[in-house]
Amino acid sequence: MNINDEQKPPPSEQPVEKITKVPPVRREKLRVGITMGDINGIGVEVIIKTLRDNRIIDACTPIIYGSSRVVSYHRKVLKAESFTYNIIGDVDRCKSNTCNILNCWTEELSVSIGRPNKDSGIFVFRALEAAAYDLQNGKIDVLITAPVNKEQLNSIDTPFQGHTEFLADKFGGKSLMFMVSDNMRVGLVTNHVPVNKVAETINKELIINKLELMDQSLRADFGIDRPQIAVLGLNPHAGDNGLIGKEEQEIIVPAIEAFRNDNKLVFGPYPADGFFGNGMQQKFDGVLAMYHDQGLIPFKALSFGSGVNFTAGLPIVRTSPDHGTAYGIAGKNQASPDSFRKALFTAIDIYKQRIRYAEMTANPLEKGLSSKIEDNHRDYRRN
Repeated sequence: MNINDEQKPPPSEQPVEKITKVPPVRREKLRVGITMGDINGIGVEVIIKTLRDNRIIDACTPIIYGSSRVVSYHRKVLKAESFTYNIIGDVDRCKSNTCNILNCWTEELSVSIGRPNKDSGIFVFRALEAAAYDLQNGKIDVLITAPVNKEQLNSIDTPFQGHTEFLADKFGGKSLMFMVSDNMRVGLVTNHVPVNKVAETINKELIINKLELMDQSLRADFGIDRPQIAVLGLNPHAGDNGLIGKEEQEIIVPAIEAFRNDNKLVFGPYPADGFFGNGMQQKFDGVLAMYHDQGLIPFKALSFGSGVNFTAGLPIVRTSPDHGTAYGIAGKNQASPDSFRKALFTAIDIYKQRIRYAEMTANPLEKGLSSKIEDNHRDYRRN
């Protein structure tokens, strides 16, 4: 373990202003920012298990935002002494051939693996803010967030609904919670909304907005030219033509028709049970669910352990594993790193795909001028 003399945490009081565009920085190896999440859950365990594979270091430069003391504690519990890292106080001092830990706090913090710690919320939030600040300023390229305990984070001054909402507020305001795996992609109209408020939250404009975000993400982030999207109904049997609720007729169908008029391939609304029961998700590039459990229950039932939570629609790339803090198995060396590893590689793939998409859709005149400038530079260096 290499210890850098400069271990001061980045200033958490620096505000992250709302931005709508973060230009990609071309580096030989992408810098992957990782927030360690709840220090008493399985987050640090799956991070260690993922990053001790040298093939990860060959693919990117990982930077963990949190505390080297916390990582050291978990490393001892896991008996993973072979996991080495470089401690830094500033992201610009990271090393590309190893894992880096950026200390976001220096205070002593008690670790109680498997049990929530009410004092940890402020430090977990500090790490998230530091990572968001560096992401905004192009010092890291993508962000992977380990699971947090929302109750802990809501014990501090700033209300916290989730990473999706936090990042949407920092980076533009409109986002899509998009669960993706090799077999299916499910987005949500409403995220962390109580079930008894879902119906009053949904409206035509919101559904159209989510469809636009999904369509654009499927094109720019996943390289699908003409995405086919399925929309689920809200009520049982998709309302049965108004017998079991009128949201389908009054809100969802008009939204689908309005979006379809823009020459987009969108279909529905489908009853959720029959849709997933018949495996219809395999016939579409994306599925838009009306609320959290309607989309996440079938997604996790069919893809748990290999799924990724991706925040689509923002100018930055953020992913996370498809599981929570899992206090019940924390510290027992039982947590699988598969989903976290998948989240890391998905973030890298999306980042690179966005660059390809931007190049393919660039203004031909600007693209030609840029190419000519590069040719001139090459000729100059050659001479």
